[in-house]
Amino acid sequence: MEDKFNQLVATFNTSPFSTDVLREIILLLQQQTTESLSSFITQSIQSLLILKHWAWKLLSEDCHQWIDQQNYQQFFYTFASFMKKVIYHYENIEVEIKASLLFPETIDQVNSIFQQIEQDLDDNESFVTVVSLWLDNHSYFIHDNPQYGTSPVIDYIVQYIVRYYIISKQYKLYLSQLRQASSTQTIFTAKMLFYIKTCSFYLYACMGVKVQDFSYTADDMLLYIGNDYLKIIHSHSYTVASWSKELLGCIAQLVGLVFACCWWDGEKKTQIKILFSTEQIVCDHVEDLIRIIGYKPFYKQTKSVRSNDETTLMDTIFMLLIVIVQTQNINWFFRSNITIRDTIVSAAEAALNDEVCLCGYGILGEVLPDEDLKDLKIADNIGNYFFHVLEEAWYHSSKKYKQLPLPYLLRGKYRS
Repeated sequence: MEDKFNQLVATFNTSPFSTDVLREIILLLQQQTTESLSSFITQSIQSLLILKHWAWKLLSEDCHQWIDQQNYQQFFYTFASFMKKVIYHYENIEVEIKASLLFPETIDQVNSIFQQIEQDLDDNESFVTVVSLWLDNHSYFIHDNPQYGTSPVIDYIVQYIVRYYIISKQYKLYLSQLRQASSTQTIFTAKMLFYIKTCSFYLYACMGVKVQDFSYTADDMLLYIGNDYLKIIHSHSYTVASWSKELLGCIAQLVGLVFACCWWDGEKKTQIKILFSTEQIVCDHVEDLIRIIGYKPFYKQTKSVRSNDETTLMDTIFMLLIVIVQTQNINWFFRSNITIRDTIVSAAEAALNDEVCLCGYGILGEVLPDEDLKDLKIADNIGNYFFHVLEEAWYHSSKKYKQLPLPYLLRGKYRS
């Protein structure tokens, strides 16, 4: 299979290029399984690099020349799906190889792609959806491997996203549409999802790397989107059972972006005062978030890796709750509200994701007395994972495990 794939990719240098070859390449990529992936990557790495170079070159050219051709669309969807498998394949595929297959080589390619999105393309143009999938893969990878978020190309992408997409009239317009509790499915165009879901996700992933020299500070971003965010979460927290997949994805990434802004200054947490100007506002928001994570069908959808919207939603809400309990002096609210405590316990114990469990335990470790902590089932299940996370954070140059700083991990452990 690998030999055939390499032979097919070698024909890219011939002219004219054959769409039959592209169809065969698509089929071979689709056939890769968890068991075959490592061997396929090892034996086909040079061909995959050629394929990646070709794909980014094509994306940076006039999309009208190819976007309406079904084989090309299917290739980009298939290659994006294939790379997502690679990102979350933790056995025998080196992180450096994953990075080499993900990112474009030049800023000129990035500029060309963004310029096409900003042109008068139809709001549901397939090109926008393709670009979103490819940038989402960047975000998934950077979240798990933050050291790669400092490259010049990635830095340029996130700076561009902040300046032209997040702090923009269009982003605010989309937020205002989301504020309506009766938001219709028609608002979720490809461009809207690119702005709210993909761009928010990219910024969230990169803000966890370091406090970068963005054109706008976290204060600026929270002042710009904070009020809309609170109203969106409040209005939709009562209707979780009727959420569409698109709404779920948007809310998951908005929570993540707000969390990243609130964590901008590490221990200082000055930004969270912008979001929560009064104690009543923060208590109301906690109740909104609890209503969302109390929706039990989400529990079965969480994965062991942070690779879908349900897992992202649970993870980002728990992370934001950790920031709240460690900065807002409202432990009394968690202790006095049995529903909140029971929901956190249920969500953390039922989730299939160890990060979600760890965050849930961290929240409870902050707000519950020691005697209540000892009765939690979650405490029996999280020990080995916690020490793995602690070791990873200790030896990492950032002293973080993904987005979790070492002091916060130790803080939870000392309470248990």
